Amino acid sequence: MFSHSSSLAVAATLWLLAAFSVATWALIVAKATQFIRLGARNRRYLASFRAAPNLQSAAEVTDNRSGFARLAAVGFGVLRHQPPAEAGDDHAWDRHELLERNLKQQVLRERRSLETGLAVLASVGSTAPFVGLFGTVWGIMSAMKDISRLGNASIDVVAGPIGEALLATGVGIAVAIPAVLAFNYFVRRVKAVVADLDDFANDFLNLAQHAVLRVERRPQEVHRLQPVVVGTAKTAS
Repeated sequence: MFSHSSSLAVAATLWLLAAFSVATWALIVAKATQFIRLGARNRRYLASFRAAPNLQSAAEVTDNRSGFARLAAVGFGVLRHQPPAEAGDDHAWDRHELLERNLKQQVLRERRSLETGLAVLASVGSTAPFVGLFGTVWGIMSAMKDISRLGNASIDVVAGPIGEALLATGVGIAVAIPAVLAFNYFVRRVKAVVADLDDFANDFLNLAQHAVLRVERRPQEVHRLQPVVVGTAKTAS
């Protein structure tokens, strides 16, 4: 009778591959949901933003769940910023550069959020076949040792253990294929969303330039800043 070392090695490999498969499909569902919701929210916010008659009205559009809204919020935050009256260095308060830099940083933050979990898919796609192959090699080695010990190499004796070992390679490939396909798809989706964010950031920058890089503060923001900024009684026009 063969030892259980071959069966244990293959079983451990199959359990590990099963864990990889569960993680892969959980990430696929989570990322698909994330992109679907983000796309719908971006479309709604963009429609509201474009429907605004001017940049000042667009600043009143309330939505912080879409990537476009978070990007616009960063831009409006820069435009509402009022430099101190004593600041004489124009270069230090170059709003165009400040706005452009903050928009780029927000696009990078959005990209990092979209890329969350993709490293796991890439790791599963690249390692699952080798994990399965490891189980196969280990199982075959154990089966060969048992066959040599028993001195019986008939097909009836060999087929069972080796066939069981080869199953690990097949499962490894089956686990890797969805991970690789999902990774490639989501990478393309990330690039598409980031390109849309870049386009929106450029449009926002152009609109801000036409609005002389200023947006009126909300009344509560003016009231909050008055005790801090001495001598600044007027809001940005």
